[in-house]
Amino acid sequence: MSVARRLRRPGRIFRQARMIARAMQSRGHPILAHIIPVRRCNLSCGYCNEYDKVSQPVATEVMAGRIDRLAELGTEIITFSGGEPLLHPDLDDLIRRIRRHGRIATLITNGYLLSVERIRLLNRAGLEHLQISIDNVQPDEVSKKSLKVLDKKLEWLAEHAAFDVSINSVVGAGVKHPEDALAITRRALELGFDTTVGTIHDHKGQLKALPDADRAVYDQIQRERKPGMWAFAYDNLFQKNLTAGMANEWQCRAGSRYLYVCEDGLVHYCSQQRGYPAIPLERYGAEELEREYWTKKACAPFCTVSCVHRVAMIDLMREEPRRALKEFFPAGMPAPVRMLSNLFLPAETGKPQGWATRVTAGAVKRVLGIR
Repeated sequence: MSVARRLRRPGRIFRQARMIARAMQSRGHPILAHIIPVRRCNLSCGYCNEYDKVSQPVATEVMAGRIDRLAELGTEIITFSGGEPLLHPDLDDLIRRIRRHGRIATLITNGYLLSVERIRLLNRAGLEHLQISIDNVQPDEVSKKSLKVLDKKLEWLAEHAAFDVSINSVVGAGVKHPEDALAITRRALELGFDTTVGTIHDHKGQLKALPDADRAVYDQIQRERKPGMWAFAYDNLFQKNLTAGMANEWQCRAGSRYLYVCEDGLVHYCSQQRGYPAIPLERYGAEELEREYWTKKACAPFCTVSCVHRVAMIDLMREEPRRALKEFFPAGMPAPVRMLSNLFLPAETGKPQGWATRVTAGAVKRVLGIR
């Protein structure tokens, strides 16, 4: 891990904690928005339905207005996606604009356009998190997002990035070499990056059954990556069923707590459900957020879009904290979670909190800037 990343990490952890605290306090604002600065991509992966080869970047002043509107709505995290967002000529200025609003700025990229100088520019702009999905070890006719091509970029990120980096690999039907996901995960861990692994979905974001070989690779990855508490909870709540080809019972909050803003400025449920509700961002407000918070989405049971899952976990925790904790940690809560639940949740018996607990909880809330 670079020295700059070590120095900046405490501040990022604090901002993430404050973001979760505000999201727990109120459901009236989006937690995460994906915004598209350019639909064009420099690659043409065979499975992808999120790019074209001809679109021009969205005008910088238009993007700035959309960022301002998302900030007005109270959006906590604004993520640039695409297409390939690094193709936007003023991306660094847009990142700075997010940070000036006090929001968390993140980026999803294929990594091809990264260089040492580009990484340093992202550092200076204030980027806080970057994610790269790597599909295979060797490029093939379906995907060029391979470890062979990107490994030098990963080394540059490990040495120079001041922001957090997450490497995502994929298993599932249609993946030629499921063992590649394990090799990608091991390399990411070796370089000090966070890792995620997803199950492949079809063009509508829906689940494909996980073959036995892929399931074995997935289980080995989980053993080696040693997921943190939040990732462990996510695996228990969503991934265990998805890898078994089973439906999940949950309330999708897309269109409310999660927004997908396309290059035309329309709000959609997610990248895989474009066209719903397809309302211009400038007309999107409290009424739409409230309606979509409760709207049942037919695609939810077999959805594999992890960012929407993770947003829903916060609201489950906010609405039914004890039930959520039991589902997140069926074998028993880790000590830090148990400590926080003792601070912020009333005793199950209805017994009031002691004086010391109330004082400590109040102090933590003041530090995080919540009531």
